[in-house]
Amino acid sequence: MDHRSGPDLLAVARRHAAAPLPIRFDPIDRWYARLATHPDHEAWLLTWLPGQGTDLHDHGGSSGAFLIVSGALTEEIVSDGRLRPRQLRAGTGRRFGVRHVHQVTNHGDQPAVSVHVYRPALRRMTRYRLTDGLLQVAEVARAGVAW
Repeated sequence: MDHRSGPDLLAVARRHAAAPLPIRFDPIDRWYARLATHPDHEAWLLTWLPGQGTDLHDHGGSSGAFLIVSGALTEEIVSDGRLRPRQLRAGTGRRFGVRHVHQVTNHGDQPAVSVHVYRPALRRMTRYRLTDGLLQVAEVARAGVAW
């Protein structure tokens, strides 16, 4: 399904972020919880303590959006064989298509909270390594096994 079909996923993330959120933090790793599942999308809450982040990954053919609810996160995408960072602060959101590869990290000194929406629901995610400017598959994680 094309990322432009159906509801605007960033608007969906904003609606979820406006509701009371079951925020928790884990001192070891990012904490996450599924907020909602719909026939055409799903929504997740993620919390990030300083230093917590993801590996370089895609979303297994799902398009999506994420909104920073509080704090700040740095998204890094691969461009010209290098990671290019972009800091996203509270209230800022980002839409992405089915081929988007990124890593997200809390490089700040305050906790961060974000809401993520995917269409269709996540079934797998591929993790990558960036070696000599090229993406190499490191692992394919599957829903129900890895999360």
